[in-house]
Amino acid sequence: MRRLGPDDYRDMPWKNGGGVTRELWKLPHPFDPARFLARVSIATVGASGPFSVFPGVDRTLVILEGAGVALTIDGTREVVLDQRLRPFAFPGEADIQCRLLGGPVRDFNLMVDRALAQGSLEVVQLAPGETRTLAGAGTVLLHVLEGRATLPGEPLARDETLWLEEPGLLMLRSDEGATVVAIQLERRPLAP
Repeated sequence: MRRLGPDDYRDMPWKNGGGVTRELWKLPHPFDPARFLARVSIATVGASGPFSVFPGVDRTLVILEGAGVALTIDGTREVVLDQRLRPFAFPGEADIQCRLLGGPVRDFNLMVDRALAQGSLEVVQLAPGETRTLAGAGTVLLHVLEGRATLPGEPLARDETLWLEEPGLLMLRSDEGATVVAIQLERRPLAP
């Protein structure tokens, strides 16, 4: 188990140079130091424009703040993300044009190399005094967006991330109410 906080996070330029993302956590790629196996970040999108292209990467995006975005995918369909805290998954190699719906947005991003792992993201909203049981196979990350939450003996404050390996069932609780992003990452067997 490892706790990460704002002092551990790094500001990184977008791959396409169009902005900056705050990298919360990254697992290195086992074969290519220029890539990652998985990455979690929070970005501010201040202007409409293209998304960076990440071939072979599964992406999940969650709007945290702002009016939202409209994404044109491969020039053929538009998806409007105008509700907070609803995950939207898409392939990183897609040609994505982003149009802001009403000013800047902050978003949460999960990126996973699909040949090496499978990732899932759930936004867990806990009412005051509520406890939720979460499955905990593989690698699990818990990031507190709002409020405070606890695992038995492990308090988590806003903007903190808890990184666990093979934790089993997790009992996540909040006395005051909390919003937590729960990520589960299962690695695929490497080909011989």
